[in-house]
Amino acid sequence: MNQLEQTLPLAEVRPGALLASTYRRIIWRLMPFLLVAFIINAIDRINISFAKLRMAEDILLSDAAYGIGAGIFYFGYILFEVPSNLYMQRVGARATLTRIMVLWGLVTVATAFVTTPNQLIGARFLLGMAEAGFFPGVILYMTYWFPAPCGVASRRHS
Repeated sequence: MNQLEQTLPLAEVRPGALLASTYRRIIWRLMPFLLVAFIINAIDRINISFAKLRMAEDILLSDAAYGIGAGIFYFGYILFEVPSNLYMQRVGARATLTRIMVLWGLVTVATAFVTTPNQLIGARFLLGMAEAGFFPGVILYMTYWFPAPCGVASRRHS
């Protein structure tokens, strides 16, 4: 026995305990970031209703233009959901989430500089495009860190 083995006796390591400890560390690293990202996502989706109060008089935003601007976000989101997921399969979840977060931030900042209702509608459409794929990207990213237990996939498909 070498000196290290004499001073630090090898503890009996149970695979289940090591796995649980590893998952606990992963949860404490990933979940705070993902929680903040989902909170910002929710705030970003509803902030148009708060912004309308001030924008209505600043850019002469009519109720019809507001409705189109609020709804066109989801049109862009739905239209680009599949291409975003295809891109995610090609480059991976990490690169896709990075792209989504960067574009999302840039479009959100650009929205602060709109001066007409048409610019607001365009910015909301671009925001929907930028956010497309966020939720599936997070789910895929989590499957990288929390794979299904052995045998689950085979039971599902049998």
